[in-house]
Amino acid sequence: MRVEVDRQRCESNGLCVLSAPEVFDLDDDGVLHVASYVDESLRADVEDAVSSCPVQALALRDAPIGGAS
Repeated sequence: MRVEVDRQRCESNGLCVLSAPEVFDLDDDGVLHVASYVDESLRADVEDAVSSCPVQALALRDAPIGGAS
């Protein structure tokens, strides 16, 4: 599973970091960093992060990059 970020929409509010700190991180410059692969055991936290994004900049994808959708 992976998370996609729409960088044009992301405002670095940090709500995703609160929901899933193992997956999301804001650096000192306010740039959002996302784990390249997310373990299935974190699905509920990531779903919370995606749904809590106030600008809907996050999407959860089951297929790996380059994989079948």
